[in-house]
Amino acid sequence: MISVIIPHLEQPEALFRCLSSLRAQEGVGQPFEITVVDNGSKVPPEEVCRAFPNVALLSQPIPGPGPARNLGVAHSTGDILVFIDADCVAHRNWLAQIERRFRESEDVCILGGDVRILYENPDRLTLLEAYESVFAYRMKEYIAKQGFTGTGNLAVRASTFAAIGPFGGINIAEDRDWGQRALRQGYRTYYCPEMIIYHPARKSFAELAQKWERHTAHDFAQFQSKPGWRLRWVGRSAAVALSPPAELLRIGFSDRLKGFHARLLAFLGVVMIRLYRSGLMVSLAFGGDASHRSARWNRT
Repeated sequence: MISVIIPHLEQPEALFRCLSSLRAQEGVGQPFEITVVDNGSKVPPEEVCRAFPNVALLSQPIPGPGPARNLGVAHSTGDILVFIDADCVAHRNWLAQIERRFRESEDVCILGGDVRILYENPDRLTLLEAYESVFAYRMKEYIAKQGFTGTGNLAVRASTFAAIGPFGGINIAEDRDWGQRALRQGYRTYYCPEMIIYHPARKSFAELAQKWERHTAHDFAQFQSKPGWRLRWVGRSAAVALSPPAELLRIGFSDRLKGFHARLLAFLGVVMIRLYRSGLMVSLAFGGDASHRSARWNRT
């Protein structure tokens, strides 16, 4: 049995699209159950979940995708746990590829897959779609360099999850924390390029800024424990501000963009985001409220 777990907060239309993509899965050799864990929506997605067979709806009042996923795990019966976010769309053979990879090797206990941008109009990308096509959700790189993958496209044997322990709360980057805890315990995360989901790009710069506020606040909390942290942190912020030209080759040779216009948009996105991140880092170094920023998920 495969157990699919989906944290949800105020995204009923996106959840319907996600569940539709799961209903359309092809080539899966074993049954799978789906658990949606609502994390405090004003109107729980009861009607959406009722529209699909074999979908259970739970409620987790503790804020954060980590606690929501943990509750889903606690109510799951499968020997394979699979995580996807409510605003994502699974490729039609997503579960079949996960099943195949685990079947091929008993030594593989944790899988991370490819996350691509879900375009509204593939012929006319927005600035944020172009930027995130290159710079967001670089799971292969995260796995190779930092030993973790994003929890929006993660599969793990249930026995392995039990050994590693639950996801952390909203005050930490729960995907990185969990993946690196797994690595310290001897569990490697393997990248599976055929394990594909599609994630929509942010609709506005404010949404992307909120993401970087949270991640920067998490990094800042770790930095503060090191000697001479302030000078090093400010130096790092300067490096971030000066870094966009170094990304020209990555943008120019990316196979996820087509045409000069899309590549220009991606570069403009890099400049905007890196300058914002640099300013945010300087603000935190001199008294900014890191705890408030790290406590955000997608709550308003």
